[in-house]
Amino acid sequence: MRGMRAVRASAAPFFAFAIAFSSLPRGAEARENAPHAPAQPPEMTTYVTRSGDSLYDIATRYLRNPADWKKLASLNHVSEPHHLRPGTTLRVPVALLRQDGLSAKVIAANGPVQHAFRSGQLLPLTVGSTLVEGDRVQTGHNGFATLELADGSHIALPPDTSLDLATLRQTALTGATDRIVDLHRGEVSSEVTHATKKDDRFQIRSPSVVAGVRGTQFRVSYDGDRAATAVEVLDGAVGVDADAQGRKRPGAHAQPPAPGTPLSASEQLVAAHHGNLTLAGQPAGAPVTLLDAPELLHPSKVQDDEDVVFEIAPSAGASAWRVQVGRDAGLLDMIRDTRSAEPRVSFANLEDGTYFVRISAIDARGLEGMPASYAFERRRVALGTSAGPIEGSRDFAFRWFIDRNAQNTRFRFVLGTTSDLRAPLIDRTDITTGDAVVRDLPKGVYYWTVIAEQFDNGHYYQKASPVQSFRLDW
Repeated sequence: MRGMRAVRASAAPFFAFAIAFSSLPRGAEARENAPHAPAQPPEMTTYVTRSGDSLYDIATRYLRNPADWKKLASLNHVSEPHHLRPGTTLRVPVALLRQDGLSAKVIAANGPVQHAFRSGQLLPLTVGSTLVEGDRVQTGHNGFATLELADGSHIALPPDTSLDLATLRQTALTGATDRIVDLHRGEVSSEVTHATKKDDRFQIRSPSVVAGVRGTQFRVSYDGDRAATAVEVLDGAVGVDADAQGRKRPGAHAQPPAPGTPLSASEQLVAAHHGNLTLAGQPAGAPVTLLDAPELLHPSKVQDDEDVVFEIAPSAGASAWRVQVGRDAGLLDMIRDTRSAEPRVSFANLEDGTYFVRISAIDARGLEGMPASYAFERRRVALGTSAGPIEGSRDFAFRWFIDRNAQNTRFRFVLGTTSDLRAPLIDRTDITTGDAVVRDLPKGVYYWTVIAEQFDNGHYYQKASPVQSFRLDW
């Protein structure tokens, strides 16, 4: 089965990066409080009145405090709050709007995964559960979880990860969403639906950086031993700010910078196919190009041995490789994840079925490169063999068995004098039994194998035993 390769994203134009980066804290508070900075007017949105509206009704539907109808009346010079003319445009301060809680749904959970609300007791996390702002999630050594947000965005947690859903809110009237995830250890792989509102915000915060986007696919991992955060962007662009952690008020939105505004020393824009590494207390690391997706050798091979084995073609710049296995093409339902210093990785105890494997190369900095994904079939087959002389004769008997029976199973028996069996002495096909006898073999060294051929559910499969040898001295 031919594997499916991941599609690489090209870098977006700079203005698209600026839009994506506008969801980040940008040191705006410090600039606004500087003596030379002019006071910023409060952010406004508008509401167009409908028949029967009153300021009391509007305040009740959209404002945090219904009593703030008085502020609306003063701001819009409304003299009769009970009776508003339909079609009137009212200015409404965003700061007065109510923020409603959003939720995240657990769409996959495998292995040890737990959750708790704030400092509550940790409980097992199950598929179909609903999480809210204030929930924390932890995956164990072999635990995986994927969360889906209301807009279809996904947050995937590999093993040994701990995070808090710090903010999950939507602003009334504007519909703008605010999602903030605090990553304490491990990694978050995010696929964020492109923002539809200018104030939509999605951030991953680690102890050393804030990574903000308005729609992209990226990874953020935090290494507590090095106090380092790695950001790797697969699609779109990510703004990385190393000077914003702890300064941004929860729920507040940074305003987009004016065109041409230079980035501060703490900020970086990381485009697709790039990543950066930032140490705690240091400016955001400069973006570097990620390694290209490696190539999987023998991608169409049916995984029929006891262990599932993947061999990766070595590539320049790779110091390690990462291999992940999931039940779906997007690997939202992930079940295996490992890193290896060798380009050969194996997994045990994988049941039969169709799976997907994602491979990527890791550079000397520890940054993970672009991924490639392949589909593969797991169909474990055990083919046992034995051979020996028949007592009292010059005959030699060969026997075999297969633990996976299928209709129309046939065997091919090959015997030769070289290990490659290129010039066989015997090559018998269409054997339906589990044995073969060869008579009057002369002295010498011989090599042999048996190949099982099966048709199962409309597909053709074959399984060969290892080439074995024996010596005859009679």
